[in-house]
Amino acid sequence: MWTDRAGMAAGYMHQLWGATALGLSRGFLMGRFAALRPLGMLLPPQPRPLVMRSNPDIFATRMETRSDEKKQPVGYSKQAEFVRFMEEKADASSNKASKGGFTKNKTLDSILNVEMVKQKNPEQIKQIWKQYFSGEDTVYAVIPGKTFDLMWERVQHCPSFLFALPRKEGYEFFVGQWSGAELHFTSLINIQTQGEAATSQLILYHYPELQEDKGIVLMTAEMDSRFLNVPEAQCLASQVQLFYATDRQETYSLVETFNHQPDQFKYMSVITELEQSRLGEELRLQQDPPVPTA
Repeated sequence: MWTDRAGMAAGYMHQLWGATALGLSRGFLMGRFAALRPLGMLLPPQPRPLVMRSNPDIFATRMETRSDEKKQPVGYSKQAEFVRFMEEKADASSNKASKGGFTKNKTLDSILNVEMVKQKNPEQIKQIWKQYFSGEDTVYAVIPGKTFDLMWERVQHCPSFLFALPRKEGYEFFVGQWSGAELHFTSLINIQTQGEAATSQLILYHYPELQEDKGIVLMTAEMDSRFLNVPEAQCLASQVQLFYATDRQETYSLVETFNHQPDQFKYMSVITELEQSRLGEELRLQQDPPVPTA
């Protein structure tokens, strides 16, 4: 039950949209994103001076990634591949053990021996969490309890947001929708092409079980590697702290506007915040490496 509250310059409608893993809901938001380019995928970056501003120093340990995944060729588009995948998925919808599947009821107990971990101090738990995922192609973090409290309070009032992922020639937009302590992402083009059949492409799992005693919240993720690699997932995950855990009201006001005043929401403001924070710069460097000089 993904609740999308976005409003674009072309107008808006309050509708619900769903993913298979969450339960499908009726109504769809295709007309609400008509202001974006065809299928809403890319927006050319606008020239503007960068206003340098430090990233919010809010996570006790930065999200770390490790991936040997090969980079896609320059100019590679995942739109056609996604459509083919959805057609294939219709013929094999019962096979949830596929590479792109997500774990149902992914509990902390399924990852760690929680009772044993409770005997450790916060620093030891951080090291255990880091070591556990150090060999995995995924995203993870240890979030201070007070930071998660702020995020969680805001999630109750603003459960969805539109995030931007830098691409070689612009930005690809992703809708993030909270469902309990899980944050589900799917691309805007996925929604516009697949409607109610749109599925999650990235899920962030937050575990507050240790928050009361240890003052930390553990986070990890699962992604469909056919459509997102680890650095891209890292960029989206980092944007969650940028917009939901910021002390800067001007930044969080974008989330409030998206949820409560969608007709006034300007997606270019998301890109401006992203550029000012410098999140995702490394993605552009990977997609468009410098030309060697003689």
